[in-house]
Amino acid sequence: MVFVDLPVVERVRRIHELGFAVEIWDWTKHDVDALVALRDEGVVYSSMTGYVRGRLADGQGADELLATAAESVPVAERLGIPRLNLHGTGLDDKGLPVQPAHEVTGRMWLQARDTLARLAELGERHGVQFVLENLNTELDHPGVPFARAADCLALVESVDSPHLRLMLDLYHAQIGEGNLIELCRRALPWIGEIQVADVPGRCEPGTGEIAYPAVA
Repeated sequence: MVFVDLPVVERVRRIHELGFAVEIWDWTKHDVDALVALRDEGVVYSSMTGYVRGRLADGQGADELLATAAESVPVAERLGIPRLNLHGTGLDDKGLPVQPAHEVTGRMWLQARDTLARLAELGERHGVQFVLENLNTELDHPGVPFARAADCLALVESVDSPHLRLMLDLYHAQIGEGNLIELCRRALPWIGEIQVADVPGRCEPGTGEIAYPAVA
């Protein structure tokens, strides 16, 4: 995140002035009308968190995830956002799982796949795309299930819908898996959006160990 000392509206405006699109986290904590007004000024929103609460891999959590995803879609439509971001489980304000899962069972895989298929159907009905983001559990998000890019990709492939794609975060992938060039080649047909930052520090490309010219 950047310009964290500024109010959200001013942060969005500054990011736009620098020529970047903006990602919105947890729309319930923002003044949506103000964000819509910024869109009218020319701000482009690339994606937003596509749920408020819920989990992929258990029945009750899946129902809550679907319900809050359905609440999020109209907000995305107002903001002109084509992609709604998902994670393996709900995250708190620090990016930690509300309900950690340090072991993922076969039953959880099947439930996650079913939940994502239902989300893809929701996306198809409304003309939006849900994107499942990989995270790293080593440093930033311990206890998040289905965090590896390989796991996210396997789930997206199994659903096989244009309304469910991979949000490939290369910062997280470098920490958790590495081998980014082959990962990008493998994932390319399934990618909805790519996010970049360097390792260590999560700063701009070129400040760390990732050879972004080679990856690109």
